[in-house]
Amino acid sequence: MSETTTDLVALVENTVTGMGYEFVDFERLARGLIRVTIDRENGVGVDDCEQVSNQLSYLFTVEDVAYERLEVSSPGVERPLKRLSDWQRFVGALTHVELFNPLYAEGFPEAGRRKLDGRIQGVRGEGAQAVIDFLFTDEKPAKTPAQAARERIAQKRGKKVAAVEPVAVSFTLDQVDRAHLVAELNFKGN
Repeated sequence: MSETTTDLVALVENTVTGMGYEFVDFERLARGLIRVTIDRENGVGVDDCEQVSNQLSYLFTVEDVAYERLEVSSPGVERPLKRLSDWQRFVGALTHVELFNPLYAEGFPEAGRRKLDGRIQGVRGEGAQAVIDFLFTDEKPAKTPAQAARERIAQKRGKKVAAVEPVAVSFTLDQVDRAHLVAELNFKGN
């Protein structure tokens, strides 16, 4: 098969979704590496990745796809948000968004902001023009115990961190350059 990348992505996506997994991403990298990222509502494990890898290896053999290595993995805790369904699934989640152009809103500097940290509030509409309602909070992810201790020491020494007032903004899906969830880790064990 002299496949185009679009044809190959469609083949991989159909195979992955047919196996009951969510297709997250496909990358064709240097030196013949193909990387496929999968997910499932309750996450994926090594056995899931192995099953998909075996099926894709078989598919690539049958379809005569040229590749050297195949990696199948989960998206990890900082899962990329690429499709409208990703934004809908993770409403309320702490997210880092980078826009193609600065967004102007009351509460932002005059030059606007291109990078936003906050929470997805909702999604309206369909396709590339779907509107994402977002609450910019400049919220930072949970810190490791060592980072939290350093921050407490800095605060005791009088270094103050200016609090940012939340700003409700909206942007369309086609304005997003890249976005990913921000890991909210709990190191306290509760």
